[in-house]
Amino acid sequence: MNLNQQIEAWLISRKGSFRSANRPFVTLAYAQSWDGSITTRQGESLPLSGTESIRLTHQLRSLHDGILVGIGTVLTDNPQLTVREWQGQNPQPVVLDSLLRMPSTAKLLQHPDKRCWILTSQDSHNNLEQHAEIFTLKDENATEQQIPLTSALSFLMNKGISTLMVEGGATVITAFLKAGLADALVMTVAPRLIGGYKAVGDLGLIPANQLPQIHPIHWSNLGEDLIVWGDLQYGKPVS
Repeated sequence: MNLNQQIEAWLISRKGSFRSANRPFVTLAYAQSWDGSITTRQGESLPLSGTESIRLTHQLRSLHDGILVGIGTVLTDNPQLTVREWQGQNPQPVVLDSLLRMPSTAKLLQHPDKRCWILTSQDSHNNLEQHAEIFTLKDENATEQQIPLTSALSFLMNKGISTLMVEGGATVITAFLKAGLADALVMTVAPRLIGGYKAVGDLGLIPANQLPQIHPIHWSNLGEDLIVWGDLQYGKPVS
């Protein structure tokens, strides 16, 4: 069994054992440097994954019903979020865009077979409804610039998304970890030192015994990259 098959078998097993009536199973999947950076500075795009790792990412996409990014990733990387490097169905693209900054030129608005879902806190949707499905989500405890993750996940579950892959960016990754709403992690570690903008930001005043941990943890080389994967757990005793 090669590495791609190992990770697929592990992920299918994890998804099969997940039980929740309120939200999808959530996989965090992203690439970073050895020092934890995803780019040189916020707002700049920096490709990190090698060819084999990109194929793995597209394989992971094919194993999820939906794929979610924040508007920052759209503005910086203009991703397609398809499985063009792997055989399988494209996941439903979802963008967290509280202030509706999605540009009309975004590749996600020209998706080959799905209309992008945009989750926002705005009531006025401008002309984006011509190209995407827009859903307004609000929470009395959230600011205008926040999409309440619990509400967003519940909404996606009700829309038929039982498995969700989250690719970033850093604000979104940090928010999922801080809220304890990510269940699995597949991380590509590129052999580079950047000293730049980190994938995981401030998690707040979380007690040490509540910080997210990868357990059990697995790792293997794939091309020049290191792939790290495992279950995300919260509240485990610190050894």
